[in-house]
Amino acid sequence: MRLPEPSGPLSAAAIRVLSGASWRPRDLVRFARDVDSVDTPLTDADLQLALACCYEMHYRGFEDADERLEWSPELAGVVAALECRFEAALREIVSRRPTGLPVDQGLRAVTDDERGPSLSAFLMRHADADQFRDFLVQRSIYHLKEADPHTWQIPRLGGPAKAALVEIQMDEYGGGRLAGMHATLFAQTMRALGLDDAYGAYWPAALPETHAAVNLMTMLGIHRRHRGASLGHLAALEMTSTQPNRRYGNGLRRLGFDDRATAFFDEHVEADAVHEQIAAVDMCGAVVAAEPRLEQDVLWGAACCLAVDAAAAQALLHTWDAVEPAGAA
Repeated sequence: MRLPEPSGPLSAAAIRVLSGASWRPRDLVRFARDVDSVDTPLTDADLQLALACCYEMHYRGFEDADERLEWSPELAGVVAALECRFEAALREIVSRRPTGLPVDQGLRAVTDDERGPSLSAFLMRHADADQFRDFLVQRSIYHLKEADPHTWQIPRLGGPAKAALVEIQMDEYGGGRLAGMHATLFAQTMRALGLDDAYGAYWPAALPETHAAVNLMTMLGIHRRHRGASLGHLAALEMTSTQPNRRYGNGLRRLGFDDRATAFFDEHVEADAVHEQIAAVDMCGAVVAAEPRLEQDVLWGAACCLAVDAAAAQALLHTWDAVEPAGAA
């Protein structure tokens, strides 16, 4: 994958840094000022693309970016400015609130309170093949590297929490079998619908809300201070994915697609029903038992996951002029 075309001054500046251009202290001051002036960072295409480009250096990178820049002071300064604005915006919409419940029950309270639009219901009932392709294009930004953002937490944990996370991630990576890796299964779905399954192929088509959802995972994943939030994020994914994935698979079957197209979603119906308990009780329950101060971080990460995913669903439905009631069965 090569560096994308910028969508504004922030992503242009980030791409210049990644291209190896000289970067002076006053450039960072100006950049930070421009970042602070963004009114809606969670939906700002320029800010989200800039952050996605910087974060991609921790994944597979870009053919035309120097790998030595990954931890350069210049890039670190750019990331810090972007993250500060991104995290502040998240904390404006998602507050930390005590539940007075054991952490697994607190997570259930957070996920049961989710009121986002039902993208999965629309895809199951109404979507045509082109709309399914649009959906896969957006989801490819994450699913072609599925599980990677949460794997950073493994060396930061110990005991039962670490064992539980490894158990979940082993399934995500197909137990070490390439054919069973969830990213491989998603690529198969893309091919079945005639899409390009190359990593990063659809970055130019990604909505800002799509980048925001993946940027959230990465931000929580690469910082040790966010380890509780990262685990809460993963728990929320596992606790809310079984029914949507069943709907996605049924929607594809309604359109006449075969098992090659539905295998990714069918696998998640089965796997996530098990992962739900492991994530909430064995992983999050154990990490909070070991570090009680992380409880609110866990719940905050779960709530952030639901908030940005709901925004991404709403944005995609909006592109189709489609409306599906929240929580539609």
